[in-house]
Amino acid sequence: MAKILKLKDGNNYSELKEIAQIIKNGGLVLFPTETVYALGTNGLNSDAIKKIFEAKGRNQGNPINILVSDMKMVNSIATNISDLEYKLMNAFFPGPFTIILNKKSIVPSILTANQDTVGVRMPNGFIAKTLVELAGIPIAAPSANISGKPSGTSFDDLYNDFKDKVDYMINGGDSTIGIESTIVKVIDGVPHILRPGSITDKQIEEISGKVILDYDINPSSVLSNNYDHYTLNSKSILIISNDNNQIISKINEIANTYNSPLIMCTHKNIKKFGKKQIIDIGNNLDEIAKNLFSNLRKADSYSPDIVIIEGISSGGIGVAIMNRLSKACQNNCINV
Repeated sequence: MAKILKLKDGNNYSELKEIAQIIKNGGLVLFPTETVYALGTNGLNSDAIKKIFEAKGRNQGNPINILVSDMKMVNSIATNISDLEYKLMNAFFPGPFTIILNKKSIVPSILTANQDTVGVRMPNGFIAKTLVELAGIPIAAPSANISGKPSGTSFDDLYNDFKDKVDYMINGGDSTIGIESTIVKVIDGVPHILRPGSITDKQIEEISGKVILDYDINPSSVLSNNYDHYTLNSKSILIISNDNNQIISKINEIANTYNSPLIMCTHKNIKKFGKKQIIDIGNNLDEIAKNLFSNLRKADSYSPDIVIIEGISSGGIGVAIMNRLSKACQNNCINV
C-alpha cells in the first residue's frame, strides 16, 4: 500500500525531499503536474523504468517522455541540439511542451523503445518541478493512467488504480490544465506537432516561421499517431457541427433510439435534451480541458447504452480537446 502525501492545502513541502530520494533510488511515485498526474521514477535506471510499464500495463514499444529541471539537465541527456530546438525550449520551457531530441547513450533504451530520440519536458507545476530539482536526475514520467484509460487529472480518480502499485502518492489537487503536453519534433528544420496540447500551432509558428501538423486534424478519420487511445468502455459517438441547433437535433435524434443514453454537452445546452442523463462538460475551453478526463471517467462509471458527445470549437486548446474526444470515441464521429 502506497504512502500518501497531501499537499493541496498548503502543507510543508519539505517532505518532497524524501520522495525525490525515493524516485532517485528507483521507487515509483504518483504526483501531479500542471497538465495531468504523472507516474515517475529515475529516468536513467532501466529496472526502475520497467516498473512504470508494469504498473500501467503499458506496451514497451510505447516510449516514455522524461522531465527535466533546467537546460543543464537537457544537455546531459540530449545531443546535436539545433538552434531551432533551443529556441523552442527557451520559448516554452517550463510548461506544457515536450520536444523530441536526439538522446545520449546515458538514456536507457527501454525508455525510448530502442529509438535514438527522447521526449523532454520541463514542467511548470511546483510539485513536479521541485521533485526533479531535488532528485537531481531526469524523471521518467508518463501520464498516470492504466493504459487504455483516460489520463488522470484528479487524485481521487487515480487512487484505486495505483494504491498497490507505487511507493508514494502525492495529492496535489486537480491539474490546472487537464490536457497532456504538446509534443513537437523538429524535422528538416521545421517543427512537426505530433500531439496537440495547450501550446498551439500558432504559438510555435511565431517562433519557427513554419509548422506542420503531424496528427490527424480530421476527427472523422483514423488518427495517425501512436499515443494511447482513451477509449470509452461504452459505445460512443462525437457529433461535430458549426451549427449549435444541428448538434442538438442530431444528439436528440440518436439518443431517442437508445434506452439509456448519456449525453456529454456544454453548459449552455444542458436543458436541450429533456430528462436524459447529462454530464455538463463546462462553459469554456479551459474549463472543458481541465475536467475532460474526469468527465470521461465519469461517463464510464454510468455504463450507458451509448455516450453521445457534443463537439466543441477547435480553436486554441479546442484542437487538443477534440483530438482526445475523437480518440475516446475510437474516431466514431458524425459531421452535421
